[in-house]
Amino acid sequence: MHPPRQQVSVLVITMFEREAEPWFDSESFTRQVDIPGLGSPVHCADNGLCLVTVGTGKVNAAISMAAILASDRLDLRNAYFLSAGIGGTPPGGGTLGFAGWADWVVDWDLGHHLLPDTAPDVPHGYLPGIETETTAFHLDDDLVSWAYESTRHLELQDSAEAEEARQNYPEQEGKVPYVTRCDTITGDNYWAGEELSARASYIMDLRTGRQGNYCTTQMEDTAIAAALERYGLLHRYLSLRTASNFDQPHKEQSVEELLGTYPGFVPAIANAYIVGSAVAHRLASGERPE
Repeated sequence: MHPPRQQVSVLVITMFEREAEPWFDSESFTRQVDIPGLGSPVHCADNGLCLVTVGTGKVNAAISMAAILASDRLDLRNAYFLSAGIGGTPPGGGTLGFAGWADWVVDWDLGHHLLPDTAPDVPHGYLPGIETETTAFHLDDDLVSWAYESTRHLELQDSAEAEEARQNYPEQEGKVPYVTRCDTITGDNYWAGEELSARASYIMDLRTGRQGNYCTTQMEDTAIAAALERYGLLHRYLSLRTASNFDQPHKEQSVEELLGTYPGFVPAIANAYIVGSAVAHRLASGERPE
């Protein structure tokens, strides 16, 4: 026989071990729940705050979330779901270490990506193609507003490495980490460069009817949102991303050099916990948006 189902008040979703480390260091997880089809166990505290690492990329995230949502070992009837991970940001849209609560979660990959020199009349080399139900998700406005208002005054961490990296971008003058509401785009294709950053912004505009504001890029959140929507739980989902790197090089840097550097990694990991835990603790204590 299996033990009683674990009551979940909030499930924090991380993608890899370093994102999970601050939660293990600071929370008191007392129970481990093993779920078939999941690569790592779900760890839970007595108050129903639970943590899982789903893997990187959309396939891993989707398979993991499907296993969680179909499991009879978790009671998710009153659960909320929170992605708390790192990502990239355009230098004109965010800064290293900042935290963005997403209203829109948009897919980068779906559509036709064309080389501009082979399709000069196609803006940014992108055609939407066949519409699917996973191209864009608009998250619950009341929930996102509540999460943002709960965290917008938090003091975030920074680092000397992040400060030095900002100095290479004119639009980063005077910037320090902060909490905001802006939108995120998911891509398995780890792209970089000014033109592809502009393409991401263009895709965001197309998919959201110009309502979205592209500020972070990551590899999992449309998959998480899609799984939750299939189970009727999208209205309880929050997507939080903190910036570990810029999505385009500075003028003295090649794209290849950019891909190998994450100057905001340390504060991004720390701030995903600082901001995410503030909301997770409120949800675990029974607080909800009014």
